[in-house]
Amino acid sequence: MQSLSPDQIADLTELRHALHRRPEVSGEERATAARIADELEALGADRIWRNLGGHGVAAEFRGVQDGPTVLLRCELDGLPIRELSDLPYKSEIDGKGHLCGHDGHMVSLLGVGMRLSARPLRGRVILLFQPAEETGAGARAVVEDPVWPEIRPDYAFAYHNVPGRPLGEIGLRPGPGNCASRGMQILMTGKSSHAAAPEDGLSPGAAMATLMSGLPALAQGTVGEDGFALYTLTHANLGEPSFGIAPADGELRVTLRTMTNHRMESLIAAALEQVDQVKGDLKVRVQWHDVFRAVVNDPEATAIARDAAAACGFAIHEMDLPMRWSEDFGRIGDDGARAAMLYIGAGEGCAQLHNPDYDFPDALLPVVTDQFCAILDRILGLPPA
Repeated sequence: MQSLSPDQIADLTELRHALHRRPEVSGEERATAARIADELEALGADRIWRNLGGHGVAAEFRGVQDGPTVLLRCELDGLPIRELSDLPYKSEIDGKGHLCGHDGHMVSLLGVGMRLSARPLRGRVILLFQPAEETGAGARAVVEDPVWPEIRPDYAFAYHNVPGRPLGEIGLRPGPGNCASRGMQILMTGKSSHAAAPEDGLSPGAAMATLMSGLPALAQGTVGEDGFALYTLTHANLGEPSFGIAPADGELRVTLRTMTNHRMESLIAAALEQVDQVKGDLKVRVQWHDVFRAVVNDPEATAIARDAAAACGFAIHEMDLPMRWSEDFGRIGDDGARAAMLYIGAGEGCAQLHNPDYDFPDALLPVVTDQFCAILDRILGLPPA
């Protein structure tokens, strides 16, 4: 079933390229959000919410009769990474790029909006364009927004493109789908001294060295009842680049990653305990950044997505393991919706996500639109295209 005409697909492709040229990073998506709201208004959405959880946008398409609410979510933000490509539509903003495919995610949901010119037979569809996905802050801000109760869905679906998998293959996994993760920033303060008399000062060096090897050793490659756990050291800084000063200040940054939220809590406790054991007389502050909840896919929602993919004739990949990378969709499932994340192949030759030469494959746009329209048809009923 082809939901969109060739002209519509051409229009969506042109729009993606326009969005690709002007990426905005997390928390700065003002112009992108305004463009999306204009497009939704042109599609005849029954209601549009702006400035949702920041710069988020949501649109409602009401069905003919009462019924459940189905939310489809995508992301507005790009990345603070310089794009390296010869594309005619490459980023015009130095140091920023749509190098995760959120430009394609947005436009594929607008394709669903085109299809919704013929309203569902029952219920309503919410298209959510979420801000600040890359930092893990956006979904929480959306769910905590005062207007969220007007939007709150019964079912919620999202997707991410997956380089290295066949183009258009639909990856599915009930249960844990994306890992929980968070950044741990450890700031240590002691006392500087002359390098000839280090005993007169208090250096964080020894504590940092212990943590740099000790934290990863706590969980590297371990697999337990709640899946694997991983500490990844990402940054270390000690003192000033000098030979005459024994340092007073040090900083470590570590990413914690687990398959479940429960395992994350135990990982945090173990990390804090080790910091407490080595700090001695140092003053220590621990700050948390980029906090992502695990995505846990509801079995019923996953089964609906599987049935939709089969009806469209798409190849289905039953995933044995969750994605190690995180996704800011778990909080929407935590809010009570029957939620499922789909992992749709971007092609075996596609550059990897967050690489400076990545580009979303335009051929995926009609695949995603068809997949999500088939999901809506199974829950709400859609008139023939």
